[in-house]
Amino acid sequence: MKFSRALQRGRAEPAPPPTRAGLLLTLLRKRAAAHNVGAEDLEAMLRDQIRWSLPIRRGADAELVD
Repeated sequence: MKFSRALQRGRAEPAPPPTRAGLLLTLLRKRAAAHNVGAEDLEAMLRDQIRWSLPIRRGADAELVD
């Protein structure tokens, strides 16, 4: 009975990562999982998202740009 009620409610949405580093960690873990199961298209999409989420430096001694 409790199990069927839990299924009806569904899963709660996970909270978004609070930091850029947390987002990057999540994307890296998902990319590794996609690689392990051979999901090449998903892995390529995640690689693009990882590149986008990396911090950017402009110039040799510049501060990080978000």
